[in-house]
Amino acid sequence: MGGQKTPSSSSSSSSSSWFSHFCSSALRTKPINSPLDTILVSRNSTDALVRRLGLLDLILLGVGASIGAGIFVVTGTVARDAGPGVTVSFILAGLSCVLNALCYAELASRLPAVVGGAYLYAYSAFNELTAFLVFGQLMIDYHIGAASIARSLASYVVTILEMFPVFKDNIPSWIGHGGEEFLGGTLSINLLAPFLLALLTVILCLGVGESSIVNSFMTVLKVVIVIIVIFVGAFEVDVSNWSPFAPHGVKEILTGSTVVFFAYVGFDAVANSAEESRRPQRDLPLGIIGSLVICIALYIGVCLVLTGMVPYYLLGEDAPLAEAFTSKGLKYVSILISIGAVAGLTTTLLVGLYVQSRLYLGLGRDGLLPSLFSKVHPTRHTPIHSQVWVGIVAGILGGLFNVHVLSHILSVGALTGYSVVSACVLALRWKDKTASQFSSRWTSAWREGVLCIVAVACCGFATGLFYRFSASFIFLVVAVVIAILATAALCCRQTYTNPPGFSCPGVPIVPAVCVYFNMFLFAQLHHEAWVRFVVLSIIMVGIYAFYGQYHAKPGSDESIIYQRAPTEPTR
Repeated sequence: MGGQKTPSSSSSSSSSSWFSHFCSSALRTKPINSPLDTILVSRNSTDALVRRLGLLDLILLGVGASIGAGIFVVTGTVARDAGPGVTVSFILAGLSCVLNALCYAELASRLPAVVGGAYLYAYSAFNELTAFLVFGQLMIDYHIGAASIARSLASYVVTILEMFPVFKDNIPSWIGHGGEEFLGGTLSINLLAPFLLALLTVILCLGVGESSIVNSFMTVLKVVIVIIVIFVGAFEVDVSNWSPFAPHGVKEILTGSTVVFFAYVGFDAVANSAEESRRPQRDLPLGIIGSLVICIALYIGVCLVLTGMVPYYLLGEDAPLAEAFTSKGLKYVSILISIGAVAGLTTTLLVGLYVQSRLYLGLGRDGLLPSLFSKVHPTRHTPIHSQVWVGIVAGILGGLFNVHVLSHILSVGALTGYSVVSACVLALRWKDKTASQFSSRWTSAWREGVLCIVAVACCGFATGLFYRFSASFIFLVVAVVIAILATAALCCRQTYTNPPGFSCPGVPIVPAVCVYFNMFLFAQLHHEAWVRFVVLSIIMVGIYAFYGQYHAKPGSDESIIYQRAPTEPTR
């Protein structure tokens, strides 16, 4: 009798075993055991994506993802508060994004050229659970964002159609503008948005070559329209409108930079196209940074023209750029702006759907999602199952719900992803060294580094809160000083190597600054965004606990081999 286990002891043993398995699984990392410029290719090539994207395609992909209708709306909205100083707001936000882009560029050049982006980097640098959480935060952003953009695109399409007399005032709200509301606004029916999503999903399923052609055409169209807007508007500028340059002070300019930061979000789409890039180790860094620089230049040009044409306090809120040209008697430019907005929203939506399907493909391959998501069409070489799933989710959200009310919980995924990517640059550099410059008795050098990164992140968030709620200046100083000390510890107590390929300059300072500023911006989000972050993280941990930990395959599957990507031909 004494040797028999009681039900309670058996249950306790089972719980302990489950928790032990959960911890060991959650802490697994994805081995980087392939050449830096490799791609996963199955023996029968049915699971392979095709390398069809050149450098120009990648740059246009990044520009297409970043510049949407925001360039015609956000600039004027922020200018009403920041005045002509909105130009500085865009410059500051752009410089911050450049630092984040440098971190993305290093990892895109260093890791195997496969799908995954921030998820893949977190999986390799930290652990399985962190990667899964990053994926969850990104997916919510992408799904809600795609539905919201589809609604805006539908509205712009109807606006253009209504320029023709036959359609004027004959298009019901349930097709285009807004939606037909039911149940007190809980449901908002819109049929054009899911139709547009279905059309773009079909284009993406046809192949990356076909979708790249559509994206390239629409991106070039909108960039040309923006350049025309800048060129024509330059002749209508009255320099007296630039004075005073900062009518409401420097703080409004800084606050404006936190708002317009999200106008640049999208360059990370280039990193997610790694498996379809012809020369990933060379072209991905150039594509990421090049697309961002182009966006910065276009935003600055539009800001200068807009605030020079019309006094900042007279700018409209819904369509400030179009209204500015209309007030100058340039109606034809306003029409061009509407066409540019349609082109901008189309490319942003197209690239967003593309990125989502590649992320689902990566998790399907790793076993964290059902294997259905890992299937690639044998002739089209596109992840059709993942692509259709993404289109269905966005179509349901965009067709049935007023997703604009959810816009204030967006950007959590982008800031989370950017922060984790910056931290990955540091962690992967540490993993190249077996010891730090100084030994520590109470913790390992790697854990000490992670604690320093967490300290920088917490200080960035605290600084953001103090700034947002106008707390005493002393609190701001304390938070900044602690962040500086943690960064100093990263500099002095860790050793770093220069990886092959593109190397982010200024490590560890540049990644630490990125983490700090990203978390500063995180503190500026609506409090419901923080609730969303916590609730979604709990849900993702639950999904991982009951499914992911038992099906994940962090190592290379036996049916998959690594093959070197084609290198640049020698001359």
